[in-house]
Amino acid sequence: MLEFMAQHQMYIVLGIVLLIWAGIVSYLVRLDGRLKRLEQRFKKD
Repeated sequence: MLEFMAQHQMYIVLGIVLLIWAGIVSYLVRLDGRLKRLEQRFKKD
């Protein structure tokens, strides 16, 4: 396992960074949906 990690450090770091970016993007998409629903609710009133 350590040998694999030593040989593929760049790919491991890239994978972790991509996971973090995917999490940020999914959070922002969900937040945008919630804000749209709130805006529609206030426009009705």
